[in-house]
Amino acid sequence: MAVSLRLRRQGSKNRPYYKIVAADSRSRRDGKFIEIIGTYDPMATGINYTVDVARADHWIKNGARPSETVGSIIKKARRQASASDAVAA
Repeated sequence: MAVSLRLRRQGSKNRPYYKIVAADSRSRRDGKFIEIIGTYDPMATGINYTVDVARADHWIKNGARPSETVGSIIKKARRQASASDAVAA
């Protein structure tokens, strides 16, 4: 089973809202998924995503392939986490 990290659309017409999920690559965009690891709201300003970076790393370590958009969001979340760690220290 090939697992991919991708966006699952929710929300209403003209108000998209996405969940970042780990899903079998053969399932439909809004179909079955294995686990929700975050959210993404393209309509919001500022930081418009939440990601459990530890779970994302777990899935990537076990062979999951992130989509382009999800890869970009995970990269931003890692950068934000490292910046907040530097400020806290």
